[in-house]
Amino acid sequence: MKGVQSLARGLHILDLIANHGRSLSVTELAHALQIDKSSASRLVRTLADHGYLQIEPGTRRYTLGRRLYHIGWQMLNLMPIRHKARPYLCRLVQETGECAHTAVFAEGKALVIDDVETETTLRVVSGTGRMIPLHCTAVGKGLLAFAEVPFPQELKVFTPHTITSVEQLEAHLVETRARGYALDDEEFDEGIRCIAAPVYNYMGIAIAVIGISGPKMRLLDHRLEQGAALVMRAAYALSLELGYVGEAAPHEPIR
Repeated sequence: MKGVQSLARGLHILDLIANHGRSLSVTELAHALQIDKSSASRLVRTLADHGYLQIEPGTRRYTLGRRLYHIGWQMLNLMPIRHKARPYLCRLVQETGECAHTAVFAEGKALVIDDVETETTLRVVSGTGRMIPLHCTAVGKGLLAFAEVPFPQELKVFTPHTITSVEQLEAHLVETRARGYALDDEEFDEGIRCIAAPVYNYMGIAIAVIGISGPKMRLLDHRLEQGAALVMRAAYALSLELGYVGEAAPHEPIR
């Protein structure tokens, strides 16, 4: 029975860290579990030894480990969203001439689970499996605006256009919800513009985003609006295929 209790507590630790969206110390975990610090420390060390937790650099606090990332990636490969989204990505590439992708939330970032590249010589070369920031990418801001994901703890600067103020980002997300799509205007990579729109499941929950990326010299303002309309249309069509029954391009997260 003791072993089962230890397993339950270990799983509870993973839930606590995942739900907090930030690192936690052994003391905080012990308090949350209502156990002594030495017991919490043994549980944490065991989870860390097996790769389920890792120490946050420069601290004694713990975050989710790489083992969970690999398990999550394996599960994502089996998820219907990746398979079902692929035709819509291909269509977006044909319609816009830009690279298209699908992303979900994982470990405090946006995880790109699929990419379809355009044959155009000048294009944004990406890669399936990469994890990118939430606050300065279209897919990331799409998840922040429409899905229930934790707000980022750090707003790292990538370009002169990166939003680094919490207040400014919150206001930007309000605008994002109002227009129905997220925009990265050279905020992660200079010279690159990206658009993303939310994908909803049958429960009306935003579970992913799909979008396009391209050079700013090609994604000028008038083409940006056209691209946004195509991305939102594709995201809505995919949502319908997943069982969503709401109106087209819902602008507020559905709780």
